Amino acid sequence: MRTWTRKNSLGGLKLRSELDAHEAAVLRSLVTSVSGLLEERAASAPTDELAALTGLRTGNSEAPSDDVLARLLPDFQRADPDKPDNDTERGNVNGALRSLHEPDIIDDKLAAGSVILQTVPAEGGKVVLTPEQADAWLSGLNDVRLALGTNLGIDADTPDEVDPEDPRAPHYDVYHWLTWMQDSLVQALVS
Repeated sequence: MRTWTRKNSLGGLKLRSELDAHEAAVLRSLVTSVSGLLEERAASAPTDELAALTGLRTGNSEAPSDDVLARLLPDFQRADPDKPDNDTERGNVNGALRSLHEPDIIDDKLAAGSVILQTVPAEGGKVVLTPEQADAWLSGLNDVRLALGTNLGIDADTPDEVDPEDPRAPHYDVYHWLTWMQDSLVQALVS
C-alpha cells in the first residue's frame, strides 16, 4: 500500500492510495469477517413485542460472550474504583443502554465496513475516497484492528516486534500494517 495523499479538485477533496491484489484480498477478508460477527450479533437480538408495536428496534441486553464482540461492543458503564462495587445496578444500566443503542452501533459499524468493501478494488488498484468515506474507513479499520488485536492478545505490554519464528508473527505484521494504514489516512486528512 502506498501512503495516503490528498488532492483538491473541482469535485472537492479526494484521498488517494493504492493497494496491491494481496493487500486488497487481506483487507476485504478481515472486513468481511468482522461484519459477519456483527451481523450474527444483530440477528441474535431477541424479538420484542413492544418494539414491533412502536417500531423501535431493541438489541441484546446481555454483553457478548465472544471476546472480539465484547471488544467491539463494550459496556457503556464501567466500575468506578472509588465507589463501592454495585454490579447489579451497573449491569441493569448496561443492559438497558445496550438494548437501546446496540442496533444503531452495529448498523454504523456495518456501514463503515461496507464503505471499505465498496471502495477497495477486489483485484487491488487505486483507492480514491471523499472525506466522508475516509471517516468510514477510519472507523472500519479501527474495528478490524480491535478484532485482530483481541484475537492476538495485544495489550499495553505486547512488544512491537515478535520473534519471527512465533506462529503469530504474520498476524502481528498485518496488525501493524493496519495501524500504519490508519495513521497514514489520518495524516492525509489533517494535513
